[in-house]
Amino acid sequence: MGMFDSVTSILEGPLGQFVESEAAAVLPQALQAANLGGLQGVVNQLQQAGMGNHVQAWVNGTEKPQLTPDMLQSALGSQQLQQLAQHYGVDVSQVGGLLAQFLPSAVAAAAQNGQIKTQG
Repeated sequence: MGMFDSVTSILEGPLGQFVESEAAAVLPQALQAANLGGLQGVVNQLQQAGMGNHVQAWVNGTEKPQLTPDMLQSALGSQQLQQLAQHYGVDVSQVGGLLAQFLPSAVAAAAQNGQIKTQG
């Protein structure tokens, strides 16, 4: 078992679930702070880009269909991903992957009665 396999097994276990849970809790605030319209703004853009089935599955908790960084770039646009990367000081090449990994859990966590709760 190589080092990568060890890291992967850790992230797929309880620690990975904790990281995903924490990221899901922080992501809506991060999207709001980066002037992307918060979680609801990003969800609206995904729906307008034809990814409403993904969003609805996350809201309903029935499944977590995966997004790819390319899908997110197509839906949100390069400028918004760059804006988010600049706001948080991460490389723009990482933003799509991070959103693809944690956005489904953030949407599921914010969903209540088939709707996404907004802060405020």
